[in-house]
Amino acid sequence: MSSFSISRLNHAVLFVRNVKEASAFYTRAFGFVEVSEEFGGKAIFMRSATTTNHHDLGLFEVGPEAPRPARGGTGLYHLAWEVPTMRDLAAAAQALGELGALTGASDHGVSKSLYGADPDGNEFEIMWQVPADAWGDYAEHAVVQPLNIEAELSRWG
Repeated sequence: MSSFSISRLNHAVLFVRNVKEASAFYTRAFGFVEVSEEFGGKAIFMRSATTTNHHDLGLFEVGPEAPRPARGGTGLYHLAWEVPTMRDLAAAAQALGELGALTGASDHGVSKSLYGADPDGNEFEIMWQVPADAWGDYAEHAVVQPLNIEAELSRWG
């Protein structure tokens, strides 16, 4: 069997009940901008202002009666979107809180993470990665601890 290397996640595509509502959420929460609207307004492609991708997120409307993702079933749990600084993570916490979309926050040692859900129940993570030279023992262990954003801002500003 041959193998290949993946360099990074380029984009995600989500099925949503209402593409306009989902686009408005990702604009407010993530600062994404619409790249294009396609398929008679049933699909919207969006990108971050800091990306080199054509689009980072595709939203495909499936209608108001579509069931929400089944929590705890097989399938995708979440995608993790990385921010460049701890300050950006603090700003994300505020934005998600204002939208009522923040569902949790964790310190993973090697990263600091926020968890949220969009209007359709699609879960996501927004994370900041600690510089690798500061990972210490966390480099070999996966941990989930409470996140103290103020303390992390003081440390990593």
